[in-house]
Amino acid sequence: MAASCGGGTAPSAGGSTAAATETAAAVPEPAAPPAPAAAAVKVAEKSDLLEFSFAYPGAAAAIPALKAQLDKQLAAARSEATDTAREDSKSAKTDGYPFNPHYYDATWQVVTDLPDWLSLSAEIATYTGGAHGMAVPDTLLWDKSAGAARQPLDLFTSKEALRSATQSAFCAALDKERAKRRGAPVDRASGEMFTECIDPVAQTVILGSSNHRTFDRIGFLIAPYEAGPYAEGSYEVTLPVSDKVMAALKPQYRGAFSVLR
Repeated sequence: MAASCGGGTAPSAGGSTAAATETAAAVPEPAAPPAPAAAAVKVAEKSDLLEFSFAYPGAAAAIPALKAQLDKQLAAARSEATDTAREDSKSAKTDGYPFNPHYYDATWQVVTDLPDWLSLSAEIATYTGGAHGMAVPDTLLWDKSAGAARQPLDLFTSKEALRSATQSAFCAALDKERAKRRGAPVDRASGEMFTECIDPVAQTVILGSSNHRTFDRIGFLIAPYEAGPYAEGSYEVTLPVSDKVMAALKPQYRGAFSVLR
């Protein structure tokens, strides 16, 4: 049509069209731009009843199923905290005592992001009008291959096996940190409160990595009152993955771990 309107001659199939095709083939296609990283999520609200915040990192938001799970947690936490604060406010008015606004904060952070796993931890801080607030640790391990959340303890043959593999090193590390905070060595045989060792697997277990390929660290997050008085706050003990820890793993998960030398 262009030839008839302009009075020219249409190009033959073997002429300039072929040359243009060859030229186009010689020029590589531009690389697709990388997918934008997911933004971290944070919800923060404040009212006369409640100061509420909930946050999780972009690495979690980038996984749709995990994001949905965390959003569900967010909604449930906000609903429960709001209901509790509202009931406390009503009771305060009825019984004639001052109402102290409640507080809830859950901040999830990346412990380590591996090719097949995402390990998260959180400290959930709450205040419901008492003498002081409370902080409780939490853990979330996402199996990217299976698209499912797992508890770190589920990767081991049993709690008893992990306890046996870590108890001695855990107690030594805990007592070292206790002594640092108290300014004196810890005597487990003294019979005094907060001197005995505690069960490592009764704490919040998290999995970490120093090589960004495999889990080679295992951590234990300890809430106030578990290892020491409230004034000492939370404790954290981190141990290297050892041969004993490797032996305590279920066979299907050993490839995700390595001994930290």
